[in-house]
Amino acid sequence: MSRILELTKVNSFYGNIQALYDVDLHIDTGEIITLIGANGAGKSTTLMTVCGVVQARSGSVEYQGLDITKESPNKIVGQGICQVPEGRLIFPELTVQENLDMGAFMRNDKSGIARDLEYSYDLFPILAERRRQPGGNLSGGEQQMLAIARALMARPKLLLLDEPSMGLAPLVVRQIFDIIQKVNREAGTTIFLVEQNANLALKIGHRGYVMENGRIVLTDTCDKLLADEQVKKAYLGL
Repeated sequence: MSRILELTKVNSFYGNIQALYDVDLHIDTGEIITLIGANGAGKSTTLMTVCGVVQARSGSVEYQGLDITKESPNKIVGQGICQVPEGRLIFPELTVQENLDMGAFMRNDKSGIARDLEYSYDLFPILAERRRQPGGNLSGGEQQMLAIARALMARPKLLLLDEPSMGLAPLVVRQIFDIIQKVNREAGTTIFLVEQNANLALKIGHRGYVMENGRIVLTDTCDKLLADEQVKKAYLGL
């Protein structure tokens, strides 16, 4: 299995405040990797460092064997990394269809875009029904579906998901997590999932990392993390 992403001794800051400390992690092609931890642990900062929104002060971020540590976010997206940010950040005034079109703005393969659009509507039938409605009129769960579908329209090799369950009803969360697994299984998309709902995240992931105060403190297969007493006590409420 080839390695798609590797962070080595990454230190990131907001101004003078350090957020990540010597973070080491890797993701192999085709994996679902979960990063769990409490609020403020540094999970979102890790994703933003991968995307280039926050640049690592030291250490390296390698994608498909190439150093992207100092690349611009636009260039990183163009190489096949796409993020669904916390809070969804869809375009509320644009229709569902227009939001999805925006996801493909860096592509010019019209037939491929048309196929991916139909695939998105197959994944999320409610979006097909509401394709002419403004994104701002959708429910929170539907907006999350739209945000994921919009990211998929970029045809990413690596999809970064930041707290996809936030603020959603349990039934909708299960539906979205089923679709995350389906995209990984059917499209072969590698997924890096940051999630506070540790129980759900570890149930769909292959391997996981636990972050505390900007540091990776534990890593293992998701099955073993689910059974770990320390993880159970701190993150699973058991």
